[in-house]
Amino acid sequence: MQADIDEKTMHALRKAFATVDKTKKGYVEAKDLESIFTTMGTAFDIDDLNETIKRVDSEQDGKISFDKFVTIASNFLQEDDEETITNELKEAFRLYDKEGNGYITTQTLKEILRELDNKLTESDLNDIIDEIDEDGKGKVDFEGFRELMI
Repeated sequence: MQADIDEKTMHALRKAFATVDKTKKGYVEAKDLESIFTTMGTAFDIDDLNETIKRVDSEQDGKISFDKFVTIASNFLQEDDEETITNELKEAFRLYDKEGNGYITTQTLKEILRELDNKLTESDLNDIIDEIDEDGKGKVDFEGFRELMI
């Protein structure tokens, strides 16, 4: 099923999963999937979601690995248009801009990027930050965040 998911969607799924799996346990609780999909703006019927979780979580332990998450998500994803993607990114940005200042710090952005791709070196991260933080103020607004994520 994962072959049907394009790179951009897979990136969004990794990001959503990492946002909930903050302690990097490698799984999220099945009960968290409803809020993940809601945050992502993914349309779903709660009964369908619960049925899909039961089918995919063969151990019935309530622990959903990333692969299982992708399998479950693939049942509910539609091809997103640019407006939908922008709205999803706005929601993700809002989660990190907890104070509602209209920006996130470059340090927070580094943490997000590290979660999304643990193969990035500190040098890679610094290069990305230098490119996006042209004025060197240590802040990234939504447009900068959107450009980086798309």
